[in-house]
Amino acid sequence: MGKIAILYICTGKYSIFWDGFYASTKANLFKNCHVEYFIFTDQKITNIDKNVHLIYQERMGWPYDTLLRYHLFSKIRTNLENFDYIFFMNANLIVEKEVTEDLLPSEEQLLGVIHPGFFDKDSHHFTYERNPLSTAYISLNEGEHYFMGGFNGGKTNAFLKLIDVLTANIQSDLDRNIIAIWHDESHINRYFIDNRDLLKIVGPEYGYPEGWSIPFDKKITILDKTNFGGHSFLRGESESPHATHCVTSKKRVKDSSNFFRRIFNTFSNKSN
Repeated sequence: MGKIAILYICTGKYSIFWDGFYASTKANLFKNCHVEYFIFTDQKITNIDKNVHLIYQERMGWPYDTLLRYHLFSKIRTNLENFDYIFFMNANLIVEKEVTEDLLPSEEQLLGVIHPGFFDKDSHHFTYERNPLSTAYISLNEGEHYFMGGFNGGKTNAFLKLIDVLTANIQSDLDRNIIAIWHDESHINRYFIDNRDLLKIVGPEYGYPEGWSIPFDKKITILDKTNFGGHSFLRGESESPHATHCVTSKKRVKDSSNFFRRIFNTFSNKSN
C-alpha cells in the first residue's frame, strides 16, 4: 500500500469547499493507499482526522494565491519526502466516482490532466504563455496538449523537482515584473512539454466542469464557482456574492519584485 500526499489550498472563503472535497476523496480516491492531506489555510477547519495536517497560510490576494502555490509547497518539502506520490488538487474538486491506483504513474513519473476546454482544439488555440521573456514561454510550434493546473502530481522525487523548478521559474519572472497569462498553469504547461517523456496523460474525465457536456466518463467534477458566490467573492475582492445561491452542503460535496521577495523571505524565516 503506497503513501500519498494531497496538497490542498483553501485560504479565505475557499474553505467553503473543504467538507465536500474531503468527504468525496475519503470515499472515492485511492482507497487502498495511505493518504494524508496537507491543507494551507487561514480558516478554522474542524472536519479533519489524524491524517490531515493544517499549515497556516494567509491569503496573498489574486493572482498570488494561485501563482505562488509552488512556493508554498516548497516550504514543506521535508514533510513530503517520505511519501511515494504527491498530488495537488484544487479546492473546488469533487471526486464523483472511484479513482483507483490505476491512475498513479508507474512507468512514467508525473501525471497531467488535459484541460476540458481544449481537448478538441488544435494547438494554435491553446492559451500558452507567448511572452518570450517569461520562463513559461511556449513558441507557436511547440505543444500537443494543453493541461489544466488544478490537478497534477506524480512520484515524489519527480514532483519535488517540479516544485523546485516552478518555484524558481515563477520567482525569476516576478523579479523581472512578469506574470504568465495563466499563472502557475502556464508554467506547468511549459514544464510538461520539457518533460514529456516523464508524463502520464489522462483526459478531462479527471477535471470535468460542473454543468458541461463533454464526451468523457466524469470521475472528478470541477464545481462551478458561481454557485459559491463567484470568483470575485471567493477571492475576497467583493464582500457580496453575485451568484443567485450558495451551495454549501457536503453533498455537492503587477507588483514590485521586492514585495515577492518579502513574501518568500517570510516563508523561509517561518520554516527555519
